[in-house]
Amino acid sequence: MADRQPVPDTPELRERWGSFEFTPAYKAKADKAIARYPEGRQRSAVMPLLDLAQRQVGEETDTQGWLPLPVIEYVARYLDMPVIRVLEVATFYFMYNLKPVGKYHVQVCGTTPCMLRGSDGLFETCKKRGMKKGAVSEDGLWTLTEVECMGNCATAPMVQINDDNYEDLTPERLDAILDALAAGEQPKTGTQEPGRHTSEPLGGPTTLKDMVEANHDYRGEW
Repeated sequence: MADRQPVPDTPELRERWGSFEFTPAYKAKADKAIARYPEGRQRSAVMPLLDLAQRQVGEETDTQGWLPLPVIEYVARYLDMPVIRVLEVATFYFMYNLKPVGKYHVQVCGTTPCMLRGSDGLFETCKKRGMKKGAVSEDGLWTLTEVECMGNCATAPMVQINDDNYEDLTPERLDAILDALAAGEQPKTGTQEPGRHTSEPLGGPTTLKDMVEANHDYRGEW
């Protein structure tokens, strides 16, 4: 699983990130998020602000983004919160990266439904491309993380890459997705099963078929 320890605080880290602050565009998004909460509850915006900070770091580094300690401290100052409280949030939720990641953060679900449907083969596919769990690949493109259930059990196995989910995967389908990303393309998201749109049964519905095109009242038929 992902390492939830922050990167050590070093002079080099301070030199690079000590002057971090939101750009005007990200500041506008941060203030908009804060405004959603009533007076006195502005600290409730800590999660969206951490996400925005991570995304800005990602843009600056051409990666998926992460949260250096000085950036976490900046968010704490922005919300007038103790740094430890912000750090508690950042270390608890897997959506926040506490160490540098690649341009694409490949998060493979290894929980039972995905494992039974072939997630081990997805890990092997990643390994063949030089990915190691918790590390940035030599080409800077990939970081591989094994995660717990992300709620796509009906379309297992699945992988989340940055903000997108890819489901009904095989090693060959994952390879094609990674090839497209490496080439700067945007592959189709969601299920990769031909003819399937979301999580409906393979081969189409087997019950309530009259509901496919329009609402149908079955009560008189029961």
